[in-house]
Amino acid sequence: MQENRFLDLAAPGISHLQPYVPGKPVVELERELGVTDSIKLASNENPLGPSPRVKAAITAELDELTRYPDGAAYALRQALAERHEVAPERVTVGNGSNDVLDMIARVFLRPGRESLFSEHAFAVYPLSSMAVGAELRMATAKGFGHDLERMALMIGPATGVIWIANPNNPTGTWLPRDELRSFIANVPSNVIVVVDEAYHEYVHPVQSDYPDASHWLDEFPNLVVTRTFSKAYGLAALRIGYALSHPEVADLLNRVRQPFNVNSLAQVAALAALEDQEYVQRSVELNNAGLKQLSRGFEGLGLSYIPSVGNFVSVNMDRPASEVDLALLQLGVITRPVENYGLKGFLRISVGTAEENARCLSALEQVL
Repeated sequence: MQENRFLDLAAPGISHLQPYVPGKPVVELERELGVTDSIKLASNENPLGPSPRVKAAITAELDELTRYPDGAAYALRQALAERHEVAPERVTVGNGSNDVLDMIARVFLRPGRESLFSEHAFAVYPLSSMAVGAELRMATAKGFGHDLERMALMIGPATGVIWIANPNNPTGTWLPRDELRSFIANVPSNVIVVVDEAYHEYVHPVQSDYPDASHWLDEFPNLVVTRTFSKAYGLAALRIGYALSHPEVADLLNRVRQPFNVNSLAQVAALAALEDQEYVQRSVELNNAGLKQLSRGFEGLGLSYIPSVGNFVSVNMDRPASEVDLALLQLGVITRPVENYGLKGFLRISVGTAEENARCLSALEQVL
């Protein structure tokens, strides 16, 4: 790749960054390979699609597209505050939860400050940290998940933000209530702790010891909890997420938040999605069945995998994952190699419908 002639003009943290590589879109795959019936199991999307109530809300809003959205997302913040039983001043909305994570990095990290996260953790944590010139500190994983004891030992005077994904993407591992709460309780009050709960809805009804970290906001003013509507709520294309935090933390996040960062369609869709918990329940039930279906299939193929509580499973191919991924693409099945997360030989496969899961397993059998 040719050296970028403007590199010397960029902020210091930008020089070592590589663009985030999303899952391959269906349209691109079909154009490249001439496949016409592909299935996408690469981006942890909800295979049910948006609920009818959400579609109706979006349709009703279309005539207002000439107007700027509510920059304060007043109605949505009120609804989120009511759902989480917090004051609206604690809610910060974002263009996806990634946007909120980036705000946190911009506010609380800078050159000379350290960003602490786990091996195999979500790629946005180091990307946003590097962009603002912070030093990266990665704790070795334990059982593919967060080793909180090791992370605690790595906290120092320069630590600015600690990132914890619960459950974690792409491994699907999770931390129980007492372990996580004890860790947060021992973090110095001048260090921000981010608990990223993007997959919370999938875990909460299933694992009784899985915590809702938003219940600890009064106890730990340095805690920030992030959520998204992209997963269980099925609104990935609309890009909407949020953070819950101390009001003074939220005030700082809102100082760097872009004006009108959440569009009108996303706001009305999120409001409708919050009111349709029956849809979320159906999504969770479909996901639970899909996890079992894929797990049994992997075992039948002699493949080891990381037990997951998300809407995806990372499975060990015991060979270069990119080779298996390419072969699956030829069969119209889009998955995600995660070797860039330090998981050599692993593919992350999102849970689809029962038919999509069966087709994926059949394709894997054919490829292997």
